[in-house]
Amino acid sequence: MSWTSAILGMGDVWAAMLAVVALLVGAGVGVVVSRFVVGTTLSQARRDADQIVERAGAEAKAAAAKVELEAERAILERQGKAEREIEEARAELKEAERRLTKREDAFERKEEGLATREAAVQKAAEGLRAREERIAQREAETAEVLAKQRETLLRVAEMTREQAREMLLTRIEDEFRLDAAKVARKVVEDAETSAKERAREITLQAIQRYATEHTSEATVRSVAIPSDDMKGRIIGREGRNIRAIEKATGVDIIVDDTPGVIVVSCFDKVRQAVAVEALERLIADGRMHPSRIEEIVEKVRSEINDKIIKHGKDAVLEVNLRGIHPKIVEAMGKLHFRTSYAQNVLRHSIEVAYLCQIIADQLGLDGTIARRCGFLHDIGKAMDHEMEGGHPKIGMDFARQYGEREPVLNAIGGHHADIPSTSFYTPIVMAADAVSSARPGARRESLERYVQRLTELQDIALSMPGVTEAHAIQAGREVRVMVDARKISDDEAFLVAQRIARRVSDEMTFPGEIRVTVLRETRAIEVAR
Repeated sequence: MSWTSAILGMGDVWAAMLAVVALLVGAGVGVVVSRFVVGTTLSQARRDADQIVERAGAEAKAAAAKVELEAERAILERQGKAEREIEEARAELKEAERRLTKREDAFERKEEGLATREAAVQKAAEGLRAREERIAQREAETAEVLAKQRETLLRVAEMTREQAREMLLTRIEDEFRLDAAKVARKVVEDAETSAKERAREITLQAIQRYATEHTSEATVRSVAIPSDDMKGRIIGREGRNIRAIEKATGVDIIVDDTPGVIVVSCFDKVRQAVAVEALERLIADGRMHPSRIEEIVEKVRSEINDKIIKHGKDAVLEVNLRGIHPKIVEAMGKLHFRTSYAQNVLRHSIEVAYLCQIIADQLGLDGTIARRCGFLHDIGKAMDHEMEGGHPKIGMDFARQYGEREPVLNAIGGHHADIPSTSFYTPIVMAADAVSSARPGARRESLERYVQRLTELQDIALSMPGVTEAHAIQAGREVRVMVDARKISDDEAFLVAQRIARRVSDEMTFPGEIRVTVLRETRAIEVAR
């Protein structure tokens, strides 16, 4: 068992040794094989690297050649551009040299011309000096001759020097007065002819382009009542209801025998509108006592104030104006309830605004400014019953207070010639105001005022020296004046017409214009027997 174990043990050792030898042999073969493979791979890599280096060198040479060609081409282009710039600079220098040469020639010619002119001026100056000497000598001789003639005339006429001078001055004054009248007449006639034609054309265009209907309004309004019993209820016990209405509204209520109506009379159209509306509501409501009257009147007054603002805004929108202060808008709205000779003042202001724009456009002025001046020209009438002074000044101060500037202020204050005009827009407003007021049907006045105006017109004409008769015709729009032909010449008749027209403009107030016609007639009468 022991030998067998030993033999088996030796076999295991040899087996292990053989295994080790086999491993060593395999390792050596692996090393040899791996070295062979690695050597082959390195050789191939070296060949590939050499090929890559060769290709890279070829490409580098080609790229260098290309860069060199491009550099040579760029250099050639720059040389060509530089040569062209040099040629252009040479051409510009030649042109500048040519212009300088031309200018030098022109300066030389001018210098020669100036020298010639200087010689001519010097020669003319010498001639003038000689002429002045001759004129001075002649003046001295003339003065000597005049002195001798004056002494001779005084000796022959047996007059002193002062008497002769006075007679001469009187004669010269008479001659020049007539000459001045003739010249003034001719100049004024020529100017009036051209100005009237142009003014007539502009005015007719303005009227034709803006034509509106006119509605006359009165200071009294009637309120319909359902029955005569309502009159008693309006009057109330011992007149307390009617007194309450008049006190609350500030109007006069006229209750007479006319069936079916009562009359509300008031100059202030705002108070009149409040009273009429309140009466109509009270009549419809049926309840008539002082407390109810005050309640209705207060409510109607608030609504009328809202209507005033609405009328003002509507008017501003109609005339297309911007930047107007709300207080001015409210004041313009009050003009809806104001009349002038039965003409609604707000409608009149709108009409004047459009007429001003049309006239300003014809004259080449700013139509927007003219429209603003015309629209606001009568704003003073919205508060002239509350303040002292005329409506032009009141309106101008009110408009200045709320931001209006020239020329609007001058147009408001000067449209009745109360202040001098400082812009072209003021006379335009004056003309448009006259056109709007004088159009047929626009205004009407009372019989007393009409007769008074005609009488004043005739009295002014009759107060002039040499006037024998004066007659107002065409509803006071023309006055015919007859003068004494023995006292007034034809040229002086023209001066008489001017004086009458000036006094009428200064002393009277009238819509539109008044024509003054002076007639001079010479009659030669002889009787044949």
